Amino acid sequence: MIKVGITGGIGSGKSTVCRLFAARGVAVYDSDAAAKRLMAGPLREAVEARFGQESYRDGVLDRRYLADIVFRDREALQALDAIVHPAVMRDFEAWASEQQGDYVVLESAILFEAGLEKSVDLTVAVLAPEKLRIERTCRRDGTDAESVRRRIAAQMSDDELHARADYTIVNILEEELAPAVEQLDRLFRRQAANHDA
Repeated sequence: MIKVGITGGIGSGKSTVCRLFAARGVAVYDSDAAAKRLMAGPLREAVEARFGQESYRDGVLDRRYLADIVFRDREALQALDAIVHPAVMRDFEAWASEQQGDYVVLESAILFEAGLEKSVDLTVAVLAPEKLRIERTCRRDGTDAESVRRRIAAQMSDDELHARADYTIVNILEEELAPAVEQLDRLFRRQAANHDA
């Protein structure tokens, strides 16, 4: 079995691509959902020790409180990452060991930033023009273009993702996504067969 990491900036269509892999019977690990689950449980003590008991309200992680701290203070963000990222990597490894099939997918918006590419054999970046990413995100989240631009500016550029990833999918027309995923699916299954041989 091989492990494939899929990443992409906000509005690129990364989650849509992962759903298409899942529809082909591939197990997909959502690292963002995993981070939330781990912070709600096993990591709570470490988060409270670093960021205070105000990090949780009525036993639930106060994401806004935490975001206000970490997005203004680089050291605080690095401290949070140091708590969360290794735990997500361990959780992914444990999850992957229980899966069946030729390969599994790790979905992460910050695959390279978090060092999660070290946990996978191959990487795929989902790219899309900025204008299209802004339109999609505004429609999906009911937000304004300026706040989407700020989020895009804070993420790794498409050029850098393209340079670092093993494969890329350019997501402009949705009807072209399924054939692109099908092609990669065949390729990954062949590589898994060679890997396991």
